[in-house]
Amino acid sequence: MVNALINLNDNTNRILNIIKAENELKDKSEAIEFVVNDYIERENNPKLRPEYIKKALKIHKEKSIHVGTIEDFKKRYRIK
Repeated sequence: MVNALINLNDNTNRILNIIKAENELKDKSEAIEFVVNDYIERENNPKLRPEYIKKALKIHKEKSIHVGTIEDFKKRYRIK
């Protein structure tokens, strides 16, 4: 878990308190998590999902293949 000290304006603080009360959450941290998870679901953007981040990090760690010039690439993959 990450601890963060954040500054909220009065309106944002009020909204988080409403979300906390309506959803019977323990604290504002849970309210923020609720809002972020709702955003992820509504946007349905795969880049926001933890599975995507895990997969991207795995791909990033893979060894890459250096193919040189475009001609080397075409020769390697038999492209005319």
